[in-house]
Amino acid sequence: MSHPRPGPAALLFDLDGTLVDTAPDLARATNALRGHHGLAPLPYAAIRAQVSNGGSALVTLALGLERDTAGHDEARAFLLAAYGAAVAVDSRVFPPLDRLLDEWSESGRPWGIVTNKPRAYAAPLVEALGLTPGALLCADDLPVKKPDPAPLLEAARRLDVAPGDCWYLGDHHRDMQAARAAGMPAVAVGYGYIAEDDDYRLWPADLWFADADTLSLALSQDLVQATSSR
Repeated sequence: MSHPRPGPAALLFDLDGTLVDTAPDLARATNALRGHHGLAPLPYAAIRAQVSNGGSALVTLALGLERDTAGHDEARAFLLAAYGAAVAVDSRVFPPLDRLLDEWSESGRPWGIVTNKPRAYAAPLVEALGLTPGALLCADDLPVKKPDPAPLLEAARRLDVAPGDCWYLGDHHRDMQAARAAGMPAVAVGYGYIAEDDDYRLWPADLWFADADTLSLALSQDLVQATSSR
């Protein structure tokens, strides 16, 4: 889709389901947890829809153990250990966002990542994929995390870009809440880890992109227009 507003000076991405397709490795860890309890693997699609909700949600999906119930914390520790041992086996940047980031960096525009993923998993993943964000804010870097706007604002500060000149892109309602609260254009993507009964087009966003191809095209057009106007 095209967009009427001026192009961003910087991009800030959510990690899982927005910039990187991490579901295959998280699904492997989730089914490892089920296997540990003698249960059959869950279908990939069922796990994928819960990835953005974090490790506790995956434990609940895998074993039916709600947060704060007996055995939940132990199961979560098992799942995270299994995931931490193999964070980037099958995880990949959503194409063609990998090419877009190359173009974006070559243009001299900054970009970063703001995620609710703990740094112990996010940093090795980013490194393994060869990503070089100008800012990486993780769940445990500040006292608060999304939907609080503080991590987004700190990322903008590190990139030396005004919040209003950053687009924040995400695949969850809380991403839009955080962006709005930070005074950033909120960009909803529909290709991420979204539950079947959730409609990303109803989120409080400024822009909506159904797929990574359309998103990349819109941002590439911004780069071309900016270059031609110099």
